[in-house]
Amino acid sequence: MGATNEFGVSTTTSKSNEKRNKYACGCAIIASIISILMGYDTGVMSGAMLFIKEDLKISETQVEVLAGILNICALVGSLTAGRLSDWVGRRYTIVLASVIFFVGSVLMGIGYSFAVLLIGRCVAGVGVGYALMIAPVYSVEISSPSTRGFLTSLPEICISIGIFIGYISNYLFAKLPLIYGWRIMLGLGALPSVLLSIGIFTMPESPRWLVMQSRLKEAHDVLLRVSNSEQEANLRLQEIKEAAGITVDEHGEPKLMNPSKGEGVWKELLLRPSPSVRRILIAALGIHFFEHATGIEAVVLYSPRIFNKVGIQDRNHLLIATMGVGLTKIVCILVATFLLDKIGRRPLLLTSLAGMFLSLTMLGFGLTMIEHTPDKLVWAIALSITTVFTFVAFFSVGLGPITWVYSSEIFPLRLRAQGASLGVAVNRVMNGTISMSFISLYHAITIGGAFFLFAGFAVLAWLFFFFLCPETKGHPLEEMEELFSKKQRREGDRQ
Repeated sequence: MGATNEFGVSTTTSKSNEKRNKYACGCAIIASIISILMGYDTGVMSGAMLFIKEDLKISETQVEVLAGILNICALVGSLTAGRLSDWVGRRYTIVLASVIFFVGSVLMGIGYSFAVLLIGRCVAGVGVGYALMIAPVYSVEISSPSTRGFLTSLPEICISIGIFIGYISNYLFAKLPLIYGWRIMLGLGALPSVLLSIGIFTMPESPRWLVMQSRLKEAHDVLLRVSNSEQEANLRLQEIKEAAGITVDEHGEPKLMNPSKGEGVWKELLLRPSPSVRRILIAALGIHFFEHATGIEAVVLYSPRIFNKVGIQDRNHLLIATMGVGLTKIVCILVATFLLDKIGRRPLLLTSLAGMFLSLTMLGFGLTMIEHTPDKLVWAIALSITTVFTFVAFFSVGLGPITWVYSSEIFPLRLRAQGASLGVAVNRVMNGTISMSFISLYHAITIGGAFFLFAGFAVLAWLFFFFLCPETKGHPLEEMEELFSKKQRREGDRQ
């Protein structure tokens, strides 16, 4: 309790250190703007697909390809973003992501043919892959343990804001002539890229990346700005140095023997992982897998079709109902951000999945009754509409934001960027799989059956997180590897 580090600073977190540093919050907000890109694309495509199909005369299969190809191409971005960010830094990786997405948005806005539209979505997908990996990693690396959950959940808030803006764009531009409306919807995705390119110059580099490059003075300067006191900055720098393996040369100067550019990480992650690293990898990949295996993309991307199945036929009414889904997502994620650092990740995660299971089961039941009963069942319609919103609410208060917080904070410093990129790759594969197959899935097993299937995955997810994911609230990033050792994992599970 009263231990001190080499700076003579108590390692016990003081009450003053529990405040949110305004500069750190500002940096995390700017970095998270890039997540609006991905959210906007998801939201705007849910409505734009109705107009694209009519204008370009494309098939249902081509609609599915358009919906999911962005996420498949995001694999390229996510799998290369980790190594790139270890090489050029977190900040310039954010710049590259915004430039790539800008080009993709312009191509989608032109979109005079299915081929050009597809190319634009592929280019934008690469940018999305970069964005989804780098925003939470940057946020987690500038955060202190007491506010890490709040700051690292900001990218998920921005994704939800982007989705909601996409829904609003659908509604506003639906009234334009068909040839212009959906193209403006998609082309507007370039605006956040421009805003980010301006704001990026006010952001510092990640202090943890600077330490890995032996740039200790710069790292200390950044930590002084993102910490609440000089003592906290010194303590955080010492913890990072220990985790990075800083040594002292013959002149008494601290030195990192092998400044990291990300070499050898894949071998340590995949070929010869230690037991604790293996558990970390399983937890990170598992949480990304279950985020989409439980069906959120089907609800967010295809909500107009779901409401159409319920009986809402008017196109404007469909878009308004879909906007309600986006607003629900934002409000509930905002609630989650203030709870993550107070009650922890595990309680929110397990409660979230229990609520998702109940909502998916009731949604599947309601849709099945509507589909197989010729009469208009008012109670089934009300149940289906209500459970769409409760599902989104439960997802957004737990699994949604925690996926990005948890997977970004648990990897050791030397493995964090490329480990996080591997998690994003799994996330994009699952997102693309659901978005490209949902129409075919519900044609094969009925739309109610599809949601019963997602409910089954919610049960598996609850068991996975209960047994394999310890609590990380309040633990410094440099302690995560120890936390996932067998003994520490048991203690964490009991917390």
